[in-house]
Amino acid sequence: MDNIRGSVFMTLAMLAFTLEDFTLKKATEFIPLSQLLIICGILGSLFFISCSRSVKEPIFYKDSFNKTLIIRSIFEIMGRIFYALAIAFMPITNAASILQATPLVVVLGAVIFLNEKVGWRRWTAILTGFIGVLMIIQPGTNGFTIFSIFAVLGMIGFAGRDLATRMSPVGMSNYQLGSFGFYMVIIAGIILSGFNYFFFPGKTIWGTISFDAWIFVIANAAAGVSAYFCLTIAMRVGDVSFVTPFRYVRVLFAMFFGVVILGEQPNALVIIGSVIVVLSGIYIIIRRNQNTTKS
Repeated sequence: MDNIRGSVFMTLAMLAFTLEDFTLKKATEFIPLSQLLIICGILGSLFFISCSRSVKEPIFYKDSFNKTLIIRSIFEIMGRIFYALAIAFMPITNAASILQATPLVVVLGAVIFLNEKVGWRRWTAILTGFIGVLMIIQPGTNGFTIFSIFAVLGMIGFAGRDLATRMSPVGMSNYQLGSFGFYMVIIAGIILSGFNYFFFPGKTIWGTISFDAWIFVIANAAAGVSAYFCLTIAMRVGDVSFVTPFRYVRVLFAMFFGVVILGEQPNALVIIGSVIVVLSGIYIIIRRNQNTTKS
């Protein structure tokens, strides 16, 4: 029953993440992306601060500026900026498919920085997954867009964040980690605002928010918070080896929102590449857990 509950919450988390992508794309039709990030970062951090206060724990972790958390924050900001830009300006289906390569990069990072041992099977899966990413990006073809590179940079940012999270202080609660993550969303929005201000002087960096815009802004913040909560429950309730592969249903949700609602038309290379990335990621997760069980 715990595994069933875990898989349900993981599926809900992926649905919430896709809703976050969808509402971000819609909200940026009304207001600048930088403004959206700042507002959603404030709303999300206020929510998690309230959660910390409700359980009478410190709002800020006592060692928030240690080396690991600083590195994690830099990668978080990188992921937020570039993936948000990718979602805003390219098909959701493509961006979400590229993001599914995150576990592949995490394993690669673990080999380089944490001295984790990886056999030839997982190396093959990693290389195969990266071939799938190239099929989605389609360099040198008419299907290529510069925002595909942004999606890759965003994916690398999130992979670095996840890798640094492994080394985060064990005493840092989920609420503190959640509010800390949303602080980085605020900083990402400020950085993007500064970039627009200096390099695009005539571009609006803070606009009036209409009622329609507020609907998508609030929905975006709510989806982000819900995704984090469901993901946390999923990873705590069920076995990691059983629950984690359900994260790949995000590709299916992305295709539904992209194709059915937004009218996107992914070509055959995107679909095949997405399947390759998903299968490679699932294999790596299963193989890693088998090795962990044996040891």
